[in-house]
Amino acid sequence: MTIKSYLTTILLLIGALSAAQNMKEGFGLLETGNYKAAESFFETVLKDYPDNKTAKLCFGRAVGLNGNPQKAISVFTDLLDDYPDDFEVKLNYAESLLWSKNYQDAKRYYEGILKDNDKSFAALLGYANTLSNLKIYDDALTYVNKALEVSPGNPNALTSKKYIYLGYAYQNQQLQNYDEAESLLKKNLSLFENDKETLLNLSNVYLISNQLEKAKTTYETLGADSKNRLISLNGLALVSHLGSKEKDALKISKQAYDGLSNVKDTTLIKQTKERYIQALIWNKKFKDAQVLIDELIETHPNQNWILALRATLNIYKSDFKKSIADYNRILENDSTSFDGNLGKANAKKALGLYSDAYQSANNTLRFYDKQKDATQFIKDLNTSFIPFLEAKGSYSFDNGDNEAYAFQTNLEFPTSIKFKWLANYGYRTTSNSVTNNKATSNNFSLGLAYQLLPNVTFKGTAGISSANVSTNDYKQLLVHAAFNIKPFKLQVLDIGYLREIQSFNADLLDREIVMNNFYANYNLSTNFNLGWFTQYYYTSQSDDNNRHLLFTSLYYNILPKPALKAGINYQYITFKNQVPTIYFSPSTFNAVEIFINIIKDEVIAKPKEWFYGLTAATGFQFIENDAKQSTYRVQGSLGYKFSPRALLNVYGTRSNIASASAAGFTFTEIGLRFKWYLFDKPVFKK
Repeated sequence: MTIKSYLTTILLLIGALSAAQNMKEGFGLLETGNYKAAESFFETVLKDYPDNKTAKLCFGRAVGLNGNPQKAISVFTDLLDDYPDDFEVKLNYAESLLWSKNYQDAKRYYEGILKDNDKSFAALLGYANTLSNLKIYDDALTYVNKALEVSPGNPNALTSKKYIYLGYAYQNQQLQNYDEAESLLKKNLSLFENDKETLLNLSNVYLISNQLEKAKTTYETLGADSKNRLISLNGLALVSHLGSKEKDALKISKQAYDGLSNVKDTTLIKQTKERYIQALIWNKKFKDAQVLIDELIETHPNQNWILALRATLNIYKSDFKKSIADYNRILENDSTSFDGNLGKANAKKALGLYSDAYQSANNTLRFYDKQKDATQFIKDLNTSFIPFLEAKGSYSFDNGDNEAYAFQTNLEFPTSIKFKWLANYGYRTTSNSVTNNKATSNNFSLGLAYQLLPNVTFKGTAGISSANVSTNDYKQLLVHAAFNIKPFKLQVLDIGYLREIQSFNADLLDREIVMNNFYANYNLSTNFNLGWFTQYYYTSQSDDNNRHLLFTSLYYNILPKPALKAGINYQYITFKNQVPTIYFSPSTFNAVEIFINIIKDEVIAKPKEWFYGLTAATGFQFIENDAKQSTYRVQGSLGYKFSPRALLNVYGTRSNIASASAAGFTFTEIGLRFKWYLFDKPVFKK
């Protein structure tokens, strides 16, 4: 080596060492996450040392981590051209594919790297993260564990494992594999004791799977850390709501709301205010909720979470059109909004706009695949249009020595969201042990129901009643036509005509009395739990008699779940002609009773759950000028839902109210009812 070449080599080494010394500042900027400054720093270094591999690598990393992954890929691609076998360059190129979310290419590239070196910690961890982003969680766990074998306890690998577990658990939650999701999250907690994110995910699994006690315990564990107290209280309020403990929900949420004074976290402030307003709505404190919502709207007029609160308030108040207006605003802001899409679906359903409701629910699933609430909404809506068969068998008797056995079956067969066919068959045989009179009737009718407008539905049936009595066989026309109208919010009006045969006992069947009933039912609900139902019948009979019947009931809804209400009923009946030896036909009849009713409806009951109902009433009746008589009425039912498509229940009633039977006697009936949905979805969706 000549002196000149020796001096040149020395100068190059000194330059390289000087560059390395000068780059320490840049390394620090990268390590501390100051990527913008790091990018500028290494760009300057490369002007002086354009061929410095380390500077290029660091520049590529700074560029990629500063939000420009495509430029980083270009930098590393150039380096690969210069250093095709350099392992470090390959690792950085693979990571740049991750930054650009090009996960499939990253997967293939990491697989090639691992063939060269299957003990590289960086390659193993990068591949695990790639698989996690591709939601291939089983393999992701395998490779993150291999990375931890190479570098035990490495914090980066442990953090990756935590998020792999969280992603895997969420995937199972979406598939409704709740036990598996719970198991994965508990494994995460064994690595990261009382980790906030894991506890929140675990509580969410419990909420969705209706394991409310476990959800409560998890939120309490979360709240053991004072930093998470408000998050815990917000969750506990939701648990109480889902458990139908609305007063507890409001009490807990108020604690969180009152603790906001020293909170700086804007997200937590929003979540706490949101939960408190929801709790007010759940407890029907609509005025208080409205005041808080108006205050928020004034300062933040177009934020989705506030619009959703106002829409929810109007849903509870049955102002569905106002709700839809807010949901539309939400969707203008964000077409993927879960609250906007599913909330709109619920409001459209309530207004009878079923096609629109389906569309909004399906939009929800387009953005939130297999989301449980949206899936359940569609299932419930489908149930409204699935053909079903209902059969009832009963035995009744009274203290006038009348007995009757009856069987009835109804078929409803919707062929669209607006139209359904109706069919009915009824058989009844009745006898009297004193008169030895017996009679049998067979009733058959066909008809249809059609939704004329979203708030108006017509229902009409016509058929034949065939009676076989000891002295008289005959056939008579049966007709039932009615309009169901929802004129205003919280109001329902039925107007109809019903032609029927008086068939309570054999003697009445023998007389072939045709009853032409013109009737109206009106029900008014309120936002403060009070309700009023009124019914009026005018009946013109073929025996030249007529009847006026008025029934009215004022009631108060005490609890929503199970539904518990109490109230007072009044009934008035008058007949033009009094024929007491033939049927109960007083000139004036008045009855007053107080009642209490508890019910868990079959619609609310889930498969493999019981449902029930019980009504008890007592009062007085006044028949013409007779002295008042005490009355009682007991009605009950108990059933079991075997599956979404089949249920069975027993029922019974006993009453000594004279109007309960055409003969004016104490009346008892027991029966069995079976309902079966013929298909698993509407026929027009098959």
